[in-house]
This record gives sequence, structure tokens and C-alpha cells, in this order.
Amino acid sequence: MALREEQDSIPTGKVERAAKFVATGARIGGNYIKHYAKKMVNPETSREELHRDNAEDIYNSLSQLKGSALKVAQMLSMDSGVLPQQYVDKFSQAQYQAPPLSAPLVIQTFRKAFGKTPQELFDKFQLSASHAASIGQVHQAEKNGQKMAVKVQYPGVAESIRSDLKLVKPIALRMFSLNEKDLDKYMGEVEERLMEETDYRLELKRSVEMSEACKAIDGLLFPRYYPELSSNRVLTMDWMNGFHLNDFLATNPSQEVRDRIGQLLWDFYDFQIHKLKAVHADPHPGNFLFQTDGRVGVIDFGCIKLIPEDFYFDYFALLLPEVIDNEPLMIRQMNKIEMLYAHDDAHTRQVLVDNFIRMTRLLGQPFRHNTFDFGDKAYMASIYVMGEEISKIKEIRNSKESRGSKHTLYINRTYFGIYSMLHQLQARVNTGQRYWRTPLLAALEA
Repeated sequence: MALREEQDSIPTGKVERAAKFVATGARIGGNYIKHYAKKMVNPETSREELHRDNAEDIYNSLSQLKGSALKVAQMLSMDSGVLPQQYVDKFSQAQYQAPPLSAPLVIQTFRKAFGKTPQELFDKFQLSASHAASIGQVHQAEKNGQKMAVKVQYPGVAESIRSDLKLVKPIALRMFSLNEKDLDKYMGEVEERLMEETDYRLELKRSVEMSEACKAIDGLLFPRYYPELSSNRVLTMDWMNGFHLNDFLATNPSQEVRDRIGQLLWDFYDFQIHKLKAVHADPHPGNFLFQTDGRVGVIDFGCIKLIPEDFYFDYFALLLPEVIDNEPLMIRQMNKIEMLYAHDDAHTRQVLVDNFIRMTRLLGQPFRHNTFDFGDKAYMASIYVMGEEISKIKEIRNSKESRGSKHTLYINRTYFGIYSMLHQLQARVNTGQRYWRTPLLAALEA
């Protein structure tokens, strides 16, 4: 895969990084002026060019900053219901096509981590990156005849997370259409996960644990990891061959292979959520390598969301027909996951209940069928349409309360990512409630 021109430096100081955001804001302002000038001449001028120019400027700025700023773009690209398509298309490059670091910066990172250059550690090491994403980039290497993938973290990423998220906040407020309290809760959870993602020793530990726990799922492939060639900013594993999703789809796989891969992804997440209570909460296509025979390689466990036991039962009970078809039970569960508060007035409370039930029924449809066709365009479109409708309801839009437990953020994001990948695959999947239904019902009745 061709990567963009290499980057010789990354702004690391707060002032330097803030200046990048200010300059980007100025360019966006110029784009609006240009748009409205054209509209005065031709009232039929659409906003497509404006969106395209803004997406280009924002992405170029964030990709130079790397780290949490670029990670937010990556996350937004997964949600085509939030942003115009021009942003989604551009921001999706953050998944594995960001501009890579130049060789001197890579060597500098190794010297800090190991006191050696990569050429001294490995028999062979390609200084040009194979893939570059938001937090780090991947290099191909070889040692003792074994081909390896070496993930190198960008300099200054961990140190800039907190200040970057403050700079991103004004942009995200508009993009997410949330009130500030909602966004503060969201950003707090994002900050916690990002701090974990920048700790490659933690990722190494979790990668080994999750690979071992999930290896019994036939068809999933996991690399072997090398602790002696890893540090807090470098992570070494076996090189895995395969296609990223768009390249895989370009091979024109059969429906049988699409369905097999879709089932593997569904079973992978189903097992993590309901058995491990810990989930790979970054389900974007850049973290998977698809095989033409229907197997799937999983290559990144940097973002793991641990699911608290009490939250697990309160949240997933909402998927049970016995709950969703019983309004008093739904209200009880909504209170438990902080969607409702005791001080809500009767009118606001009913608006929230009615719309939460609507959305839960829609999002929970795959769980109410033995087999679900994620290729159904009408179904996916209905999710986006309903989300837009609900965001415009004044009782919800103007709410001064932050709604929903912070734990819902990454769980919802995980399911949106799964739905999105399965939709791209046009996969038909056995999604029916299985082994986890009985314990949920038992907990509900306790």
C-alpha cells in the first residue's frame, strides 16, 4: 500500500500544537467565505465542495499532529451517521494510511527504548513504514528467519493526549451534536482508553491474554508476540498476511466467504462481551486482516474496554424481548444505566422513554432473529435517519443532563463498528441470543 510523504517531525509542545488547530480553524473559515461567495453567484451551489475542503484541511492538520487528535478523526470515520460522507471518506484514512514518520525519528525512538538502533536489534528492518495510523506505524522486520511486524509509537503521543482532547473539544461539540456535559463524560472515557492505548507494555499483556482466550474460535488468527523486542513505545509480533477490508472486497469474495467472515467477527465479539467481560473496543477495518479462504487475523488489542459486572447485566438486559416489550422494566433499566433521573419532569421522562425504546428496538433487531442480513441497506439507513430525528427533539437536544453511563460509550461504539463492517461485507449472520440469555433472565428476576 502506498503511504503519503514521510514526516520529519511532529509538533509536541502545547503551544505548537494549539497553533496548528488555530491555523486549521482559519482555513475552515476561509472555506466558508469561499462557499458563501459562490452561493451569492449561484444559489443552487451545494455544500459538498465545502465539506470536501473542510475535511481535507482538518484531516491534513490532525494527521500532522498524530495521536489523540487523529484518533478522534478515526473514530468519527466509523460513524457515517454523524458526519457528511466527505468527512467519513477522508477521516477513514486515519485507520491505516496516515503519513508515516521518517527514518531518523524511527531510529531515535529505538535508541530511547533499547539503547540500540532497529538494525542492531533485528537481522533485517525496513525503515519505511508498511502502515501508518493514529497512534503508531508498522515496520516489517526479520529475526532468526521469522518475519515480524514492529509497531512504533509516534513521539509525544502519550504526553499530548490531555491537552489535545481539550483542543479537539470545540470541533467535537459541533460534530457530535452533544451538550457539553455529554461530551465531557465522553472525552473522559476516551482519555482513559487512549492512555491505555499508548502503553505498549499493557497492550502486549492484553494481546497475549486475549489471543489465548479467543484462540478456540475456529478461523481466527493471532500473531505471536515478542516481549524481549518490545517496550512501552515499541511492540513486536509476527507478521501476518491478509487484506484490509476494502482490498479484500476488491477480490470479489463469494457470499459464502463473506458470511463466514461475518460469523467469525460476530462470534469473536459475542465471546468477549458475554464470556470475558472485556472487549476489543476498536473494531475498525484497519485492525483486521481478511483471508480469501474466510479466516480473519486480529492484529491490535490496544483498546480494550473492561465491562463492569453490574453494568453488563443492566445494559444487556435491554436486548431481551421480555424487557424491551415491557415498558416498566425498560424504565427500571434506563434508570440503572443513567438514561433517566429521579428529578426528570413527567413530560421529559416520557419523551426519553418513548425514543429510547424506539432506538433500542431498532438497534436490537439483529438479536431478535436467528439470522440477520447486514447487507440490508434499508435497515442501516433507518438507524442513521432515526439517530438524526432523535437528535433534533428539543427535550433531548436541550437536556442539561448527561445521559447514559460512561460505560455505554465504548460498548455502543463497538457495536456500531461491528454493524458497519458486517454491512460492508454484506454478511448474513447467526445473531440469535444464545448462552448468555439464561443468566441475564435469571439476574433480571433476582
